[in-house]
Amino acid sequence: MKYFLSVFLAMGVFLGAAHAQGNYEIQVYGSSTEPPKSLMTELHSNFTADGQRYFINGVAPTYRAEHETIELTEGVTNWSEVGFYIFTSEQSGTGIQWVGDHIRPRVRVPDSWHWPVGASLSAEVGYQRAFFDRDTWTLEIRPIIDKQVGRWYYAVNPVLDRTLHGPDVKLGLDFSPAAKISYDFTKVIAGGLEYYADYGSITNIASLHNQQQQFFPAVDLNVSPKWEINFGVGIGPTAATDHWIIKGILGRHFDWGKWKR
Repeated sequence: MKYFLSVFLAMGVFLGAAHAQGNYEIQVYGSSTEPPKSLMTELHSNFTADGQRYFINGVAPTYRAEHETIELTEGVTNWSEVGFYIFTSEQSGTGIQWVGDHIRPRVRVPDSWHWPVGASLSAEVGYQRAFFDRDTWTLEIRPIIDKQVGRWYYAVNPVLDRTLHGPDVKLGLDFSPAAKISYDFTKVIAGGLEYYADYGSITNIASLHNQQQQFFPAVDLNVSPKWEINFGVGIGPTAATDHWIIKGILGRHFDWGKWKR
């Protein structure tokens, strides 16, 4: 427990410009993958109550923008899955807009290896329109480590991003960590803190003023193994961050094979 707390706190003090903040899918990943012959459907709803109010280099502002993202994740083997995302945005003056699509294959360490922590690795690649992000093609490498210790749950995602097409190609790898700590108050209700950041290029970490950092007090409702429910309110303390975001995740598992939850 002390080890995971140390990792979580160290991420908050680890200090070029940071990449633009998407706010389409705000989630700290756990290490598990979808079993074969099963599909996870998720709707990510995020509303930026206080964010960037002006167009910058032709990119739309985030103020009062509502982002709805559909995520479909299909289990391939007992240790792998493939996810697909559809990003949309709705805002006064622009209406409902398609933003882009991503695909995300992921593999995990099998249970038979008996590791002391859960571990998996995803690679997400995709396109987003320049109206929403000047970096139109991007790649994300996301290592995932998590652990359940009694009623406590810990997860760390030390994400590396790479622009494939756009002005930030020259920045190389970008460090965008995420972490989560939560506590099971009951069998149904868990609450805790989620942390998201973008520190900028790993070779030129941004100043604290220019980093993106968000803290989300969040709640998970474990009403059924087939359902995923998460919601929270994010606070962005730095100048480069949208200051208030309300987010929610609603997910549903569907099975059509012999395996049942």
